[in-house]
Amino acid sequence: MKAALIVGGGGGSGILTFRGRHYRFTASGFSLGISAGASTSWLEGTASGIREINDFAGNYTLVGGGGAWAAGMGAASLRNEHGVVLMLRGPKAGLEFAANLGALTISLR
Repeated sequence: MKAALIVGGGGGSGILTFRGRHYRFTASGFSLGISAGASTSWLEGTASGIREINDFAGNYTLVGGGGAWAAGMGAASLRNEHGVVLMLRGPKAGLEFAANLGALTISLR
């Protein structure tokens, strides 16, 4: 069990499908927020504003939140310096409430 004003960091990887091709990427970032409980999540969504594949890579600002009681939903909205907007959501499992602000860096591999 936790309840805190936290500064956190993390990372992950994923695949972007753009114009019928698949592009692998890595993501790393930090957040500042409030959290209580513990959970895991899997986020997926859409990216808009991509004119060419290199627009996807960059530094994103993040506003997110979510909650779970055994099962719930999480969501995040991110925007980078190229105008690309990511709208992410997905299931959470566990017991948690969270709200945060942060930054995320995405790099194409």
